Amino acid sequence: MGQKMNPNGLRVGIIKDWNSKWYADSKHFADYLVEDHKIREYVKKKLYASGISKVEIERTAKFVKVNVYTAKPGLVIGKGGNLAESLKAELQKMIGKDVNLNIVEVKSPDLDAQLVAENIAGQLERRISFRRAMKQAMQRTMRAGAQGIKVMVSGRLGGAEIARSEWAKEGRIPLQTLRADVDYGFTEADTIMGKIGVKVWIFKGVLMPGEKADQNIKAKNDKGGSDKGMRRPRRNNRAAATENAAE
Repeated sequence: MGQKMNPNGLRVGIIKDWNSKWYADSKHFADYLVEDHKIREYVKKKLYASGISKVEIERTAKFVKVNVYTAKPGLVIGKGGNLAESLKAELQKMIGKDVNLNIVEVKSPDLDAQLVAENIAGQLERRISFRRAMKQAMQRTMRAGAQGIKVMVSGRLGGAEIARSEWAKEGRIPLQTLRADVDYGFTEADTIMGKIGVKVWIFKGVLMPGEKADQNIKAKNDKGGSDKGMRRPRRNNRAAATENAAE
């Protein structure tokens, strides 16, 4: 059986960019790596309800820049920016360096694989049927303008004694095409029966040379849906023949 590779890691340097943008020598590399992991774990845990898609980290000689991509920036910033300031102070205390915190809004949460996966996981924790949660998430994503989506859930589905995996797919997911903008997200739902893993792949279209993945999040038309698969209205041959005979 072929092994599955993370679609984000496969496309880094081709159409996707790194989430950590810094250079370090062998002496400091491991320390910076651990710092990045701590920052991401802390931000994700503290702001989970805000829908955190990803955390980008850039380093300069004087400070650490943290870009937090969220679907609900208002919950992160708070009234008058007090929540953002407290988060910045906590990060500075944790790593012992100056932190420049930047909140970035995710314009289309239904096209972000990580946020879709977390939405499905939240429904599973509220004891909603996994098939219903998968179907609703896929419909919303396709309406938002995606060209394809695949969802897989694994674990004791429906409280079954034996764990299994089930998946559903709509549209197409070209995992082997490096220019294909495929977003991938994974999370776990903590249910009373145990953990259920949720994986989501979203295909947003094929990028032209020079384009980056973040530039391709626009919907395919003004209605937010894809033109693909739309049929022309069928002509009523009998009505047309009657009109011709009348003439």
